[in-house]
Amino acid sequence: MSARYAYLGPAGTFTEAALRQVAAPDEATYLPQVDVVAAIEAVRTGSADYAVVAIENSVEGGVTAVLDALAVGDPLVVLREMLVPVTFTLAARPGTALADVRRISAHPHAWAQCRHWLADHLPGVVHVPATSNTAPAALLAGERTDLGFDAALVPPPAVQHYGLAVVAEHVSDNESAVTRFVLVGRPGRLPEPTGADKTTLVVHLPSNQAGALLEMLEQFSTRGVNLSRIESRPIGDSLGRYSFSIDAEGHLADERMAEALMGLHRVCPHVRFLGSYPRVDAPYGDVRPGTSDADFRDARAWVTALREASAT
Repeated sequence: MSARYAYLGPAGTFTEAALRQVAAPDEATYLPQVDVVAAIEAVRTGSADYAVVAIENSVEGGVTAVLDALAVGDPLVVLREMLVPVTFTLAARPGTALADVRRISAHPHAWAQCRHWLADHLPGVVHVPATSNTAPAALLAGERTDLGFDAALVPPPAVQHYGLAVVAEHVSDNESAVTRFVLVGRPGRLPEPTGADKTTLVVHLPSNQAGALLEMLEQFSTRGVNLSRIESRPIGDSLGRYSFSIDAEGHLADERMAEALMGLHRVCPHVRFLGSYPRVDAPYGDVRPGTSDADFRDARAWVTALREASAT
């Protein structure tokens, strides 16, 4: 039986493009979902083996729905990451001109990435939120006439897939935008370290006192672990209480990363490990002197020798 992958559908989304980097349609079962939380929950309930979800965009930052869904509930881990360039086309049913467009359906992230173009070319246009980047395209391809919108911001491949007409191309404010997607699965054997890896964590601060954030960050800095992403998210039980979603450079198998995690476990009330996996963007910088695996092993051997000598 082929592996089952839950992803944000319908067909033609950027998420499906990311999924195709993991497994081709003829070697896997694609399970389109109505939103990213449903995709993650499909893995938790066992109706899917894996989920592919967007976790970060180079323009809009972290995808909060994904960060929050991974921070609570039954533990899941990130197994790999994929990058997908993100651009948008304004599409509609054939015969629609730009001057005819009064209401546009778009996923909130798509709208945010096209807001300046829309303000310049369609001032006063109304945003009709969509659940995904291709959901409005699928509606436009149907027979309903009471959609409540005239056009949609969609990935360029969706125009031909759904038989739509191009109203305007290159409507993204940043044509170099990219979204990072992750493959999520149930805990098990981690991907082997490659020397260019990433570890994702959710960490609660040890207290709400001055210096608490510094105390948490020192667990990384003193071991020479660089952070490539850190975002605060409300815990939700009261105002002023936050957790931190973190991407740290390195693998659980690395001595410096293991030491940092032990430090976090000692000083922070809650640490959720969300996996170590190969990174696909630029490799991280040189290891700081004194923080290589050999340095940690030598230091541990030295302390062990001191203890043994004092015991005799």
